Parts: sequence; structure tokens; C-alpha cells
Amino acid sequence: MSLEIVILAAGQGTRMRSSLPKVLHPVAGKPMLAHVIDTARGLNPERIHVVIGHGADLVRERLQGDDLNFVVQEQQLGTGHAVAQAAPFLSADSVLILYGDVPLIEQPTLERLLQQASGEQLALLTVELDDPTGYGRIIRDAAGEVQAIVEQKDASAEQRAIREGNTGILAVPRGRLAGWLSRLSNANAQGEYYLTDVIAMAVGDGLRVATAQPQAAMEVQGANDRLQLAELERYYQLRLARRLMAQGVTLLDPARFDVRGEVSVGRDVQIDINVILEGHVEIEDGVQIGPNCVIKNSILRSGAIIKANSHLEGADVGPGSDVGPFARLRPGSVLERQVHVGNFVELKNAHLQDGVKVGHLTYLGDSDVGSRTNIGAGTITCNYDGANKWRTVIGEDVFIGSNNSLVAPVDIGAGATTGAGSTITADVPTQTLAIGRGKQRVIDGWKRPEKIRKS
Repeated sequence: MSLEIVILAAGQGTRMRSSLPKVLHPVAGKPMLAHVIDTARGLNPERIHVVIGHGADLVRERLQGDDLNFVVQEQQLGTGHAVAQAAPFLSADSVLILYGDVPLIEQPTLERLLQQASGEQLALLTVELDDPTGYGRIIRDAAGEVQAIVEQKDASAEQRAIREGNTGILAVPRGRLAGWLSRLSNANAQGEYYLTDVIAMAVGDGLRVATAQPQAAMEVQGANDRLQLAELERYYQLRLARRLMAQGVTLLDPARFDVRGEVSVGRDVQIDINVILEGHVEIEDGVQIGPNCVIKNSILRSGAIIKANSHLEGADVGPGSDVGPFARLRPGSVLERQVHVGNFVELKNAHLQDGVKVGHLTYLGDSDVGSRTNIGAGTITCNYDGANKWRTVIGEDVFIGSNNSLVAPVDIGAGATTGAGSTITADVPTQTLAIGRGKQRVIDGWKRPEKIRKS
């Protein structure tokens, strides 16, 4: 059976108290609607239709895709009205309806739901809750068959006692949908066209309503305010933490760990508290990450150690290398095998070959550093002349003295040494010593200035 998906994402989200459309508020660094779209894509539908309203231009701009058809709901008159805006574009056998502010719904749950949908049977996702306040209630007959959904504001006291709630997620036969939508009425407490009224219509037309439930109630939790958004964030992070631990990661405290992107991990990885992984991060076997680190769009190869309070973005850390504490690796930083980058070192667009040591208090930008070279403390590459960037090339087995300024473009040959406190402005041949500093003078009889006393 062919499938199309309609995602309802037109709401303003007034309780967010924000100029940002509700569905663009992030969970794990990604808009809620983007989570739903990604899950929808996993079902391989023929088309995904996104019904937008408030902030429509911004939503379209942030989430454009060739497989997305954005449909504007000019007036927000209820969920039934929203689906009606997409109805003229539908042509598949079955239509799955999702919600842009319900970001944690999982693909296996939707696959189980779709297995129950057919041309003569609706499939409705329901959820059992200890406190179903705010949810429409599922009305069943004596045989347990679904008969209707009653919204809370229209429910009697007896109906409100029902614990089975409507998630709003359902799969319907497209051939029947248009007729049901045309029969919707807004004669209810909200004055809206409820999509839920389709259930009673389907039963009246002789169709059965099958149901499925999610593995966890939080899958179908929406976010109407920032508190609920924070609850979704924590649940998402804990869910992902459990999956990573199942793959061989040791998280010293799963509650203090955040992923805001995609992460692949090897075995025997250890991650300390307050670590944030952003973008696309690859972590190979035996990697250790200390507390309070931020790793973004980076690769950490086998046995690498990232020490506390380090910040990596766009970096490739080679096998057995160690970084930090308090190091910063900016985009284009590549460390080969057994490289040591110490505290308060910053790299940018720098390639360090095997066994390089950069101990502390150093900046290497636009640089190539040969194997086994040692960079002294306080060294900087002067790579920017105010208009253009220039490259520094340092050969193998070089010793750079402390407090050096290497003024690019400059080439320091293999085995060369530079004296402490030098400013190197010209190429240094191999196996030579270069010293570029003023001659020391000692002035006898010099008096230190004295503080003028106030009268």
C-alpha cells in the first residue's frame, strides 16, 4: 500500500512566549519539526506534506527539502481543517497524520501502527496514562471496539475518568478521508474542526478502528511550553544515553551528557560528566573524554584522550593522541598518531604529524608540523597580516624554543632549533640554530621609579 504523510505544524505556540514558531524550538539542537520529518522519511513515503501557518516563511526556509510539500493553513481552525488543506495534494492509498510538536515519536511505533491500516480499517495510536488531563478520551463499546474520541472540554465526568488518551496520530485510507473531512462540524466547546470526529464517522460507515500504543508515553508527548520542551530534552538525552551504553560506552553520569547531532561510537569508550557532542561525531574504540568537553563535527580515533574542559570543532584526533586540558582545536586541525596537545593550546587549520608535542600556551594557525617536533611554551604562528593568511611549515625533529613568534610565510627545516624568545621572520635551514632576539643589556645604577606620595 502506498503511503503519504501529513505533518501538522501550523500552531503558534503562544505558551512558548516566543517569536519563533513552536515547531522550530529545538530538542537536542534540532527543531522539533525536523525530528518528525526525519522519522517520517524513515517510513519511505511517496511524499511528505507539512501544514504550516504561523511563521510559515521561516519554517519553509529552515526545513526545505525536495520531498516536502509545504501547505499553508491561513486560519488555524483546528486539526481537521489543517488536514483538509493538504487533502487536495494526496494521492496515495494510505495517509499517516503526525504532529510537528511531537518530536520523540519513534519509527518502530509508526511501523506497527501502519501494519494495522487498510482500505477498510483505520489505525489509531492511543496511550494509557495515569493522568490523561488534556487528552481526548477513547470511547469503546462493550466488546472493546473503538467508537469515538471525545475531547476533554466536551467530555462528561464519566468519560474524563477514562485513562486511554488519543495521541492524534492515525493512519486513514485516503479514498475515504476527503468525504469525512467535508462532514466535519465546529459545533463544540472550542469552535474548531476536530480531526478526531473522523473516528466516529468511520465507525458509522462500517469501518473498524484498530489501535496501537507506543513503547513509552513520552514518545507522544508534545511541547506546548518551555517546561515541556525541557522534559522532552531530558528524555531524549537519556534515551540516547541508554543506546550508547548498550554499544559499549561508559557514561559516568547519563543524566549529565548531551548529544546534539549524530554520534557513532566504538567499544570501551569512556565519557565523563557534562560532555556535549554536536553535529557529526565519530568516536572509535578506547577513546576517553574528560569532563566539561565540547566535541563538534570531529573524529576521535582509537585510544585518543580528550582531557577536561577542552573544545574541539572540525578536528581529527589521531590514534593514541591526547588533547588538553583546556585545549581548543578549531576547524582543520588534524593530529596524526601519538600527538600531544597540552593545556591552553589553540590549533586552527594545523596538521601535526606523528609524535608532535605542543605542551602549553601556544597558538598554531595555518601550519604543518613534522613528526617528533617539539613546540615550546608561548609559541605563536603569526599567520595573518591584516589582509591574507599565510602558512608556517615546520619540518621533522625541530625544536622550537619557548616564547617564539613564527612570522608566516616561513619554512623551518628538519632538525632545526630556534632559541627561546625569538621572532623568526625568515626560513631556517635544516640542522641549524636560529636566534632572532635583541641583545641583552645590563644597566648599572638604574633606579626603579618610586610612587609619588600624596600630601
